[in-house]
Amino acid sequence: MDGSRYGELGVDVHKAGIEAFRDAVSGIYRHAFCDIHPDPDMPGYGFVHHTDGTGSKPVQNYLNWKETGDLESFRGIAQDTLAMNIGDAFCVGIPTSGSFVDYVAINRFHAPKKEALQILAEDFTKLFGMLDGYGIRIMFAGGETADLPDQLRTLDVAGAIHARYKLDSVITGEEIRPGDTIIGLASGGQAKYESKPAGAIMSNGLTLARHCLMRHEFGEKYPEIREPGNEYTGPFSPTDVVEGIEGTVGEELTRPTRIFAPAFKGAIEHFGNSIHGIVFNTGGGHTKCLRVGRGIMYVKDSLPDPPAIFKMVQGHGRVPWKEMYEDFNMGVGAELYVDSAASSEVQEFVREEFNIAASRIGKCGKCDGKNKVRLETIHGNF
Repeated sequence: MDGSRYGELGVDVHKAGIEAFRDAVSGIYRHAFCDIHPDPDMPGYGFVHHTDGTGSKPVQNYLNWKETGDLESFRGIAQDTLAMNIGDAFCVGIPTSGSFVDYVAINRFHAPKKEALQILAEDFTKLFGMLDGYGIRIMFAGGETADLPDQLRTLDVAGAIHARYKLDSVITGEEIRPGDTIIGLASGGQAKYESKPAGAIMSNGLTLARHCLMRHEFGEKYPEIREPGNEYTGPFSPTDVVEGIEGTVGEELTRPTRIFAPAFKGAIEHFGNSIHGIVFNTGGGHTKCLRVGRGIMYVKDSLPDPPAIFKMVQGHGRVPWKEMYEDFNMGVGAELYVDSAASSEVQEFVREEFNIAASRIGKCGKCDGKNKVRLETIHGNF
């Protein structure tokens, strides 16, 4: 354990041990957001094959359903799954083609298998239709459903995307340079292409958020949603209404993760080489930028005040603010690193074309050796 509140719950935000795979994976561009591999059958092309899941977020969907009886509680998991994959893939550019598969593991003794799968199928269909309307043609190639009552307590949903790119158009991260402006795109709110508001919290840090906000009794009432010894310590029920958030606490925690692909695609097509890098702030929160570029000091000196849900987690969980910025996106779902001359135009474009809040949150400087990040926030400097 690393001594953090998250670590106490068994989650390692630093992903210790993953370095064992570093030498086994040989991407072309070592400073890009995703590993890009040369396509052996198409010279001049490469591909990203990426897999990700919704983490423990479906456990909150499950708890919402148990407390309300409303099957619509499972609505949004498909978007979480797709967003967590396509968001990463589009950080390296616009693919020429792609395909996506899902993986649903479920314990049907607890979760309503047939109904949940029906909702997932409906939502995936709508989402791929929306993407197609923006010229993003990712083929839904099916997937796998597994009944795992001996291994799983509720349900788990993950996916994988295979995307092909022209190598001369890839955003490698090598172009990020001192003087670039960091533009933050909001994780919450309702974009023009979304049928409902996206969730500020996205799909990372939900284990910590659930345990800090949900009442102790739910771990006792539904033992399948907790690890023995990891108690829920919060004051809320999924159906509670709290000032500062829309709807209920359970709804706020399970609002779907924003799919940034249309906005990324629009910005890349409109501003071209002025976009030097893109980061999707998932696992690792505001340290995610450390994986792109080289010799860069990321100075985030104008971060927005975090949305209410993060303040609730921090206050009720007594989580240090430094850890909050490492565990959560804190309201900034993605970052664009752009030529400073184009900064204002990029912000206005994203706001006007997609109705996504966009603002300057910092600048890029130079450092020796590994990348570094400095956060200058209203809650302290880290």
